[in-house]
Amino acid sequence: MRFGTKAIRAGQEPDPVTGSVVVPIYMASTYVMDRVGELKAGWEYARSGNPTRAALEKSIAALENGEYGLAFASGMAAETAVTSLVRSGEHILATKDIYGGTFRLLRHLREKYQIEHSYADFTDLDQLEQALTPQTRLVWMESPSNPTLVVVDIAAIADIAHRHSALLVVDNTFASPYLQTPLDLGADIVLHSTTKYIGGHSDLVGGAAVTRDPDLYERLYRYQNDFGGVPSPFDCWLSLRGIRTLHVRMEAHCRNARRVAQFLEEHPKIEWVRYPGLPSHPQHELAKEQMRHGFGGMIAVGVKGGAECARRLCEGTKVFNLAESLGGAESLIGYPPLMSHASMTAEERAWCGIPDNMVRISVGLEDPDDLVDDLAAALEAV
Repeated sequence: MRFGTKAIRAGQEPDPVTGSVVVPIYMASTYVMDRVGELKAGWEYARSGNPTRAALEKSIAALENGEYGLAFASGMAAETAVTSLVRSGEHILATKDIYGGTFRLLRHLREKYQIEHSYADFTDLDQLEQALTPQTRLVWMESPSNPTLVVVDIAAIADIAHRHSALLVVDNTFASPYLQTPLDLGADIVLHSTTKYIGGHSDLVGGAAVTRDPDLYERLYRYQNDFGGVPSPFDCWLSLRGIRTLHVRMEAHCRNARRVAQFLEEHPKIEWVRYPGLPSHPQHELAKEQMRHGFGGMIAVGVKGGAECARRLCEGTKVFNLAESLGGAESLIGYPPLMSHASMTAEERAWCGIPDNMVRISVGLEDPDDLVDDLAAALEAV
């Protein structure tokens, strides 16, 4: 099946009992048995499994061209599950431009569990390979990255990781499976904050991990079941609803973001724009090869005049909401140094490529003329 058909049908077949074309919300916490130890229909207890969650896991695995999907209560719960594959004394190598929550998680693992980590510039494959150690178990990356919109060569990094007996983990939240399927490029595990483009309506919190490896799946499922960071049936249902329109929404996100990025690139009060769809993006050619259908709905810009002017832009918009998160129908604007990446020091942010004048924009589904007009008016007052 092609993507649009999978988005609507994979895991979302009509209910065999009632014929409902929408997956039911199974709210039960436990399931009756006919005899001791004999499950009636394969379900026992909702932490271990739920029909609505199973439908979501099947759906997102199909979208990523994977075999096994696991749904979690948040993107960070999914990340924590994946880090359970690493033991004390072992090592995680991460790209230097990474989500602030992941940065905090890796720091916590080192302080609490003696799981080491380090960072490298993944656009420099030699630097990446030199940063690997005999203890490296996971190579962790985002592409495009949050919030710097750096694009890295997933296939080349997968080859390097595997030559060093490490697994490649790709956070695919910014791209969504409509634009990019990292498992096809050699990744071992794909992560999502389903809160973002998968859900698409800013009304749920969730996460997911997808793999083709049955052993990895079993290990991650054991963690999911033992630690219990699972989403509610209602959040799973909301995610399934979002998936049904993912391909249509992503087309509009890409179209609107390109229009906004082109406007900002030409504006005299904007110092620089990072959007993979612009020829000026350092990895534009790689993005054209690695991504399909478009380049996403996320933009990073540097505002002339420094931090104060960047903050005034964020606070001056009316159509763009000043808020955390991304990937919803509504457009959002944020200031990473004091929002998504506030847990980093100024020195850490500078090394990661997050200057004090950076603004992150999640372009939504409103009329693009209104989005451009809103940014123009806000910039006029900066």
